[in-house]
Amino acid sequence: MGTERGRITQWLTDSPRWVLVIFAIGASFSTYFCMYAFRKPFSAAQFEGLSLLGTQVELKTAFVISQVIGYALSKYLGIKICSEMTRGRRLSMLIGLVAVAEIALLLFAVLPPQLKIFALFANGLPLGMVWGLVVWYLEGRRTSELLLAGLSCSFILASGVVKDVGRWLMGAHGVSEFWMPFATGLIFLLPFVVSTFLLDQLPDPDDDDEAERTHREPMDGANRMSFLKRFLVPLAMLFFAYIFLTAYRDFRDNYGVEIFTELGYGEKPGIFSMSEICVAFGVLVPLALLFLIRDNFFGLLAAFALMICGALSLGVSTLLLDRGAISGLTWMILVGIGSYLAYVPYGSILFDRIIAKTHVIGTAVFAIYVADALGYTGSVAILLFKDLVANDVTRLEFFRTFTYILSAGSAVLILASAILILKKDKTRIRPS
Repeated sequence: MGTERGRITQWLTDSPRWVLVIFAIGASFSTYFCMYAFRKPFSAAQFEGLSLLGTQVELKTAFVISQVIGYALSKYLGIKICSEMTRGRRLSMLIGLVAVAEIALLLFAVLPPQLKIFALFANGLPLGMVWGLVVWYLEGRRTSELLLAGLSCSFILASGVVKDVGRWLMGAHGVSEFWMPFATGLIFLLPFVVSTFLLDQLPDPDDDDEAERTHREPMDGANRMSFLKRFLVPLAMLFFAYIFLTAYRDFRDNYGVEIFTELGYGEKPGIFSMSEICVAFGVLVPLALLFLIRDNFFGLLAAFALMICGALSLGVSTLLLDRGAISGLTWMILVGIGSYLAYVPYGSILFDRIIAKTHVIGTAVFAIYVADALGYTGSVAILLFKDLVANDVTRLEFFRTFTYILSAGSAVLILASAILILKKDKTRIRPS
């Protein structure tokens, strides 16, 4: 494998930049797309009529929470593990993480119903570190916006596709709700291994990349603390907004079946793939266009503007739904685009541009994982709040109200943090 990596890597190094871009987008997209087959297919099932130990907590909510807790813990572990990960260990780490997740899905199939929550906790525990390991290959390049935009589309599309695959396995082949997640993962296991191997062939950023985007290196504890201290207040605002953006995005993702059913689309085949393809293209185009902005100050300014527009569009589209101006499907697509425009930059271009603009030592992966750890913790809190406090409202009504609150709150927080971060280096507001 080492020889193969040398040949392919050398070919990519000698090829025109557009070849490297296409190869990197394809490899990273397919790697993370396949990972979603091990994380999200169980949410295609509704597990109707089942509760956790006779409580008010529905069994599906317990499943979602147990996996999210594992996923959130993985993000906390990833703050250290992913930010310190060396190049030579990434490939084996990626394959090992997904192998553990698939074994956990097998346990989910065979364990008694009340013990299945532990299997999904074990499933989420390794998967939370996959994103950071993939981003490591893409950040710090002149083309990072293009690469990270392509990568970000993977989980938007995959979320819909793997749910449709899961529904197909249950409907057309009679696979039970509990065996379906393992079967879905099995379908995508070999494609994941191949995609990961190809991703590992990417050459490191060259001298021109480092000159424009700053050299990236693993961060020790002192560097991590220095980064947080330098941007403490604006980062706190960004992280607070991200907690609710993550909870919102997760609620839409995990309860899409229920929300679409209430909107009248419960029996429509391929509804998830249809909506998420539209969302993916609606997010991909504006994010990719940021690649055209070479100056790091204006690139960061544009990223913040995009996030604020995405947040505000959530409220506007919901108002249009309430007035009967758009259909339920159109609304789900629009709130998907708006939420992802505000959410996706956190895991891709935002911190990459901040590092490139301020020239701090480190990697965007660290900041991404701090945000993710907090975000998924908030997601658990929102899920519990819905079932234990707001259990008298439907998931659609809860989601609709949540949309209005998130739209206003996140727009204000992102705007305030943008002003603070951009003012911090106001003496360097000139082409970088």
